[in-house]
Amino acid sequence: MHFGTTPSGEPVERHVLSSGRMRAAVLSYGAVVQSLEVSGVDVVLGCGTLEDYLTRSRYFGAVVGRYGNRIAGGRFTLDGAAHELPVNDGPNSLHGGPGGFSSRVWRVADASRSAVTLEYVSPDGEEGYPGTLTASVTYTLTDDALVLDYRATTDAPTVLNLTNHSYFNLAGAGSGDVLGHVVRIDADHYLPVDSTKIPTGELAPVAGTPFDFTTPHAIGERIDDPALGGGYDHCYVLRGDIEVREPVSGRVMRVTTTEPGVQFYSGNMLDGVATDYGRHAGLCLETQRFPDSPNRPEFPSTVLRPGEEFTSGTVYRFG
Repeated sequence: MHFGTTPSGEPVERHVLSSGRMRAAVLSYGAVVQSLEVSGVDVVLGCGTLEDYLTRSRYFGAVVGRYGNRIAGGRFTLDGAAHELPVNDGPNSLHGGPGGFSSRVWRVADASRSAVTLEYVSPDGEEGYPGTLTASVTYTLTDDALVLDYRATTDAPTVLNLTNHSYFNLAGAGSGDVLGHVVRIDADHYLPVDSTKIPTGELAPVAGTPFDFTTPHAIGERIDDPALGGGYDHCYVLRGDIEVREPVSGRVMRVTTTEPGVQFYSGNMLDGVATDYGRHAGLCLETQRFPDSPNRPEFPSTVLRPGEEFTSGTVYRFG
């Protein structure tokens, strides 16, 4: 169905998917997961109108890219060539820049009752990134899960880090904060960051720190620890899955991924003024490669070359 028209005149579509007790709405704008209902309860934060997504969204449900997360100083070097990116997060480039994938209208390449595939062609030089990149994401609903499959190819060497930026509240969107949600992250290490949230390069052990979720902890239990710098917004080096439990409803979400890391964000910058949602109204689990990898050769590579295909998969399963 028609959801609206962008200021540049591009129509935006809304597709509703259903399977068993799962129901989702997906927008062609930003490849946004607008809603995700589990047994009738919407567990992701979303906006009601296109205008709100254009002006009030904090990447709600969107696919972010060409490079999700931060690149230090808005610059990187690839094969000896320097590339300058727009900076939109202090001195750094965040989520592909102000004109990143989350603000583009994707083409609906295929759609069925329980799945939709969206495609976006990013031209050479868009937001400073080299190469014409063709990216796609397929959202598939099963009886108990939302499955995300990403693919991409390029005609020139580039860097790529795609992820989904859904904010989850397992008690229901708009029901309050997620500080009582209990989280387990199967990760022995995380990436410490500097004052602008750029990784220092260290893979630090979580043991004995407020970053340790190898055993379950409520988000709010240690969120005021000065080591966090205002809340969780850190990349974890995964060795296994992630689990979130909302103790009142008993609802559980288990996350598995092919990616080496996950950015755990506790909604610290939501304020209830610029958006309809207050601080900590949702949590993000952004499965991905590591932040600033183009400037960190010791991190898993994010380089994509002609003739290669980028693939990535993540499953959000509910019980």
